Amino acid sequence: MPWAPDSLPPTRQKPRQMLIFEPEAEGHTLEWLDAIVRLAVSERTDTELWLVIAEGLCAPLARLLPASARDRIRIVPLPTAEARRCIGRPLARAGFWRWWTMRKYLRKTGAKHGLFLSIDLLTLPLALGLGAKGRSLSGVLFRPSVHYREIGPYRPTLGDRLRDLQKAVFYPLMLRNPAVERVLSLDPYFPLYAQNYYRHGEKVAALPEPGPELVAPTANDNEGDFVPSGRIGFLLFGYIAERKGPLAVLDALLLLPPEITSRIAVLFAGKVDPALRERLEQRYQTLKRERPDLWLRIDDRRLDRTELAALVRRSDVILAPYQKFIGSSGVLMWAAINGRPVLAQDFGLVGRLTREHRLGISVNSSDPAQLAYEIARMVERGPATFIDLPAASRFVATQTPQHFASVVLSV
Repeated sequence: MPWAPDSLPPTRQKPRQMLIFEPEAEGHTLEWLDAIVRLAVSERTDTELWLVIAEGLCAPLARLLPASARDRIRIVPLPTAEARRCIGRPLARAGFWRWWTMRKYLRKTGAKHGLFLSIDLLTLPLALGLGAKGRSLSGVLFRPSVHYREIGPYRPTLGDRLRDLQKAVFYPLMLRNPAVERVLSLDPYFPLYAQNYYRHGEKVAALPEPGPELVAPTANDNEGDFVPSGRIGFLLFGYIAERKGPLAVLDALLLLPPEITSRIAVLFAGKVDPALRERLEQRYQTLKRERPDLWLRIDDRRLDRTELAALVRRSDVILAPYQKFIGSSGVLMWAAINGRPVLAQDFGLVGRLTREHRLGISVNSSDPAQLAYEIARMVERGPATFIDLPAASRFVATQTPQHFASVVLSV
């Protein structure tokens, strides 16, 4: 397993004064901080923790703190102006602002160690040797891609090569920085690559991305029953942006014969990117006209966890046809924990995890013809034949919020 216990950094025996910095309130951030705070409250009595975070995150996390923990776990709202500088563009400038702001709050709080909940934007300032006046730094690395040629199919464009070249220059320089104590990689294959190719690669350790907690069925589960009787349900969920592959899926559906389209139901569930909405609607109308026997719906709204869990349970296949997406995806965990096969990109980490843990089918998802072929094959053979349920269970077993938080608090 990529996240074997002996691959984790050792737990410290002395009290640690740690500051966790995160200026963004979107996406996974609240769930990650929720896991960290819960573990710090229940088990890490030796850790003094400051959370310097976006204002929108403060209230829900403050509710987790009992009075007995408030003297060692402190939540510091980041002023809006400071947060805006840290998430603005250009990204290089935002990275320098994050470094400067972290240094400022380390000084104000007296914390001895600072952890960036996302260190990707910090590679340039840290590669330049910028430190934190004697304090140590660490962070979570989301999107290493320099090793993708070694973990699966890789057809890089010129832009991909330039991106990887930049990372290949910055990563070893960042690791050489004496202020950088640990880099936690959400890609479990990158630490070994770093150890083999970078002089200070031993600073890189694997971090299990926390999967969703299993949400129990409720009396309202039938509201997630989007699949008409006799059809096989395909679900694409989350924020519906172009990189998620919705256009490629719609193009693939147009290539399917009527004997397949009459047997499937396809749901896109999640807020649609405004930049994508017009093109999505055009393809939707074309499919309604050309494939009237296809059941297709786009539910353009944000879903809560209970609704999403009901939809995943009711689906037969989870669609993850990302368009050369770098990094991991919570979609794989949602599918695996509910025993649903994925139809995923073959590129990068998503493709490697899908193949290695037998979570479904990985395919060149930029090619609608290949997507159409695999959709038809899943319909004809039955979706359940494309997932190894014991392997999927093992995949999610160590990727719990508690495991994630224990690694973060042990750096």
